[in-house]
Amino acid sequence: MRFAIKTRPEHTTWQQMRDVWVAADQFEIFESAWHWDHFYPLTGDMQGPNLEAWTTLAALAQATSRIRVGCQVTGMIYRHPAVLANMAATTDIISDGRLELGIGAGWNEMETAAYGIDLYPLKERFDRFDEGTEAMIALLTEKVANFDGKYIKLTEAYCNPKPVQTPHPPITIGGKGPKRTLRAVAKWAQQWNVIVANPEEWKPLKDVLVQRCEEVGRDVNEITCSVNVRIDPDGPLDKAVADAAAYGEAGVDLIIMNLPLDAGPSVLEPLAKALAPLA
Repeated sequence: MRFAIKTRPEHTTWQQMRDVWVAADQFEIFESAWHWDHFYPLTGDMQGPNLEAWTTLAALAQATSRIRVGCQVTGMIYRHPAVLANMAATTDIISDGRLELGIGAGWNEMETAAYGIDLYPLKERFDRFDEGTEAMIALLTEKVANFDGKYIKLTEAYCNPKPVQTPHPPITIGGKGPKRTLRAVAKWAQQWNVIVANPEEWKPLKDVLVQRCEEVGRDVNEITCSVNVRIDPDGPLDKAVADAAAYGEAGVDLIIMNLPLDAGPSVLEPLAKALAPLA
């Protein structure tokens, strides 16, 4: 089993989040660190602070040296795919090839309504996501990119300099929709992340992913399967470790430990020791 951490950029400070990631960089058991892409908090006071994802991610990449860094996951509706491709390439360069490129179709109606961002009907949103993913891959891998989609068009387009990782930073697609999301995972992703209640909910989704991979001629074993396990700030660490072990037994590859909101660097050493027997 492999492990990562996730911090919530809501109701916190840059200094606190940076200190946790810098500390996680010292524990080899944590292969990657993640946060989310929202403009408003998801819990508590919705008018409270929430750090922006990609500027924070670039700074965290500079503050660390080993751990892989990613956003779980970037809402495609928030940034034009060509702009996001350039952001990803630059962040991969800043991190010296440690970026995990997390993307999703987007969903947060509160944010989009407040900011005047179009939250398209579900089918169109996923059509745009598919086109955006293809356009991003073209920009990150091709010297000159051209793409003629219904919604996204690239004409003799450049994205320079290219990312450090080839052919492009690994793509993580988040979500559990059996028709559109898991088909997108099968076609383009190197990692699939899903938030589920328990292994029993995860197993049939994995079966669907296997089917989608067969449909597109992809080996499902090329895709890292990851889930999130929440650490209860008021409960024993043993519960989160047991949950991680159960997912591992079900076949999950990477367990992303969601740290409590107020967690400081000191939480990492006991967590690393508790997870070590499972690694």
